[in-house]
Amino acid sequence: MQRRAESSCSICPWHLIGGVFALLLTTGEISIPAIIGFISLFGIATRNGMLLINRYNQLREEGHSLRESILTGSLDRLNPILMTALTSALALIPLALRGDLPGNEIQSPMAKVILGGLLTSTFLNAFIIPIMYEWLNRRSRTGKERLRES
Repeated sequence: MQRRAESSCSICPWHLIGGVFALLLTTGEISIPAIIGFISLFGIATRNGMLLINRYNQLREEGHSLRESILTGSLDRLNPILMTALTSALALIPLALRGDLPGNEIQSPMAKVILGGLLTSTFLNAFIIPIMYEWLNRRSRTGKERLRES
C-alpha cells in the first residue's frame, strides 16, 4: 500500500505542468475556475495512476515478476486510461476554444487547464509511473535483502 501511494503521489505535482503551460499559452491568468480545473485534474490523474498501480499489485499477488506485472498491467490499463482522457478532452475542447462567447468566461479557463493537464498526466501515467513503481519496488527489495544479511 505504501508503494502505491509513493508511486502515484510522487508525480502529482508534475500533472500541473500541462495545465500551467495551457494557461501560459492562452490567457496567462490564474483564476478561480482555473484552480477548480487543477483540482479536477488532480482527481483524474490520481485515479488513473491508482488504477495502474492497483493492477500491478494484483499481478504481483498472482505471482508475476516485477517486470512482467508492469508490462502486463500497463497494457491492461492503457485502454481505460486513454479512453477516460480522450472522452474528457473531447468534451472540453468546445469549452476551451469558445472562451470568448458570453457565459464561457468561467468555463474556458477550467477547460484549458484540464486539457493541458490531461496531456501531461496521460503521458506521465503511461511512462513515468511504471518506471517509478519498478524503481521503488527494486529499492525496497534490496533494502529488505540488506536487513536479512545483517
